Amino acid sequence: MRRLGISIYPARSTFEQDQAYLDLAHQYGYSRVFTSLLEINGDQTAVIKRFKQVIAYANTLGFKVIIDMNPRLFKQLGVSYDDLHFFDQLGVWGIRLDEGFTGMEEARMTRNPYGLKIEINMSAGTHYLDNIMTYSPQRDNLLGCHNFYPQRYTGLGTPFLIKWSRLFRKYGLHTAAFVNAPTATFGPWPVQDGLPTLEQDRDLPIAAQVKHLLLTDLIDDVIIGNAYAKEEDLKAAAEAFFAKRPSLNVILNQETTVLERQAILENVHLYRGDYSEYVLRDTQTRVKYRDEDFSAHDNHGTIKAGDLIIVNNDYGQYKGELQIARCEFANDGRRNVVGHLAPAEAFLLAYLQPWSTFELKRA
Repeated sequence: MRRLGISIYPARSTFEQDQAYLDLAHQYGYSRVFTSLLEINGDQTAVIKRFKQVIAYANTLGFKVIIDMNPRLFKQLGVSYDDLHFFDQLGVWGIRLDEGFTGMEEARMTRNPYGLKIEINMSAGTHYLDNIMTYSPQRDNLLGCHNFYPQRYTGLGTPFLIKWSRLFRKYGLHTAAFVNAPTATFGPWPVQDGLPTLEQDRDLPIAAQVKHLLLTDLIDDVIIGNAYAKEEDLKAAAEAFFAKRPSLNVILNQETTVLERQAILENVHLYRGDYSEYVLRDTQTRVKYRDEDFSAHDNHGTIKAGDLIIVNNDYGQYKGELQIARCEFANDGRRNVVGHLAPAEAFLLAYLQPWSTFELKRA
């Protein structure tokens, strides 16, 4: 089951603020919480009490809470990898290991008597997971989650994410990654420029970030890394995450006809399977509107990547076909350019797969 998540940082907020944020996120279907306990400064008992209070409230709403830890903090708390009673008492669903042990410890932790999930770092760029698997972990209790990156220009590249996420898919493990909420203001550290996993996503609208991760088909759970996202971002992320199929935002030209707008915005599109390097084709629209008039307009010059095209009457039986340009090419007059993909989402076109369905929505 895929989950949409938020992050809370009790050491940098109040219970009342966290409670209100959890309530709001719950309304939009969020069901996972990331929190971080990588260091404890000051009164250890008071810090643990604060975390426990927030976690208990999240549990009443049905959230699954995972807490970020590292081996150094295990020692500070007097916790052993083969006795996870502390985390059971804390009330968490699982433990994320920001830094790992040797592989044997992680495997043994998955067989804890409390059913706690053990989530490991997917962004290390090593075969750490292969090592864990040699010790026969209980796979149902082993998860993966990428890092987030507070410092600008340090986030993962998409090829890196794809390469190492495939390793987790190979073993059938549940995966997660982070997006950045433009309206959120803080994370676990005093300084941050947003908290995405992918550097490419850092300044994108949150819906585009969510779509990006899901379209890789390698990430299950999407978590907003920073707090507190305003309702507009929570809503936008939820709509993208829970959508029945992918959608791309488009900007239509003023001259686009009512019929062309209808063909673009009021249909579920099917990406024709015989792949072309020049255009993505949906031939269903030409079938549905075969008796309609698609007069020529905006049909000269150069077609650019991301342009929306409706084939006009001059192309005979192909009239009414929806196309999206994948690259630049000359318009011979038989194609009406009726709009283009929204700039923030144009790159997502490359992730759509032949024979998949998708929708186009006005930006």
